[in-house]
Amino acid sequence: MTDRNTQVLHKDDNYTHNIHRNNERSLDRRGFMKTLAGAAGVFAVASLPWGTLAAKELMGLADKEYPHQKVVDIKDIAIGDSVEFHFPSEHDSAVLIRLDKNKFVAYQNACTHLRCPVYWVKEEKEMVCPCHHGKFDVHTGAPTAGPPRRPLPEIIVEVQNGAVYAVRVKRYEA
Repeated sequence: MTDRNTQVLHKDDNYTHNIHRNNERSLDRRGFMKTLAGAAGVFAVASLPWGTLAAKELMGLADKEYPHQKVVDIKDIAIGDSVEFHFPSEHDSAVLIRLDKNKFVAYQNACTHLRCPVYWVKEEKEMVCPCHHGKFDVHTGAPTAGPPRRPLPEIIVEVQNGAVYAVRVKRYEA
């Protein structure tokens, strides 16, 4: 009498018995949909932390106040002239324009279409993007011509002790 645990009942009775069967590796519609749904679920769960961080960062940008940065002394800028500066970081280019004796406006000067630089054209009293002939209203930063559809991000400025200071960036709100 032989021990039942050591006895092989069939020659294919082992873990590799299906290795030579046909259609073992084909994927039917149900299997494909299960795989697709599983992959989508894994992707959604994996991207959730990054989406949460991005939303948290974007929601706080409008209220974020940066260290006040001196742009120019009032006596050094004539009415109708502009001064280029960097705010909130050295990589963010901006332009300050003096519209009248006590009115100053400032915008990030990267076009909202393709990030080309925007220039103040004193004679036309417009901000112009030379790349695609975009134009922006100097009072609001809203596009008036060309392909840009969103206004330029406004930089809030304050006048203190005879100088103009950049305080914060007012983000575009849909």
